[in-house]
Amino acid sequence: MRKPLTKKQRQEIEALAAKPDSEIDFSDIPETVGTLYKPIKRAISLRVDADVLAWLQSTPGYQTRINQLLRQAMRQGAK
Repeated sequence: MRKPLTKKQRQEIEALAAKPDSEIDFSDIPETVGTLYKPIKRAISLRVDADVLAWLQSTPGYQTRINQLLRQAMRQGAK
């Protein structure tokens, strides 16, 4: 069962709903393919420094975080 929205959350949603689409920043939203976005995943083996891995694994969902960081670097044109 979903928790009800807080007053602050309702106000934020109402403020966004009142904005025209031209004022909303969609740059951090992945492109969609049709109506769904589901990229193909591939398992890889990757060597990283132990301290970097410990930092990444310090929060749940670290593999998703790695993917997000790599996608951000890709979009910024990092080489």
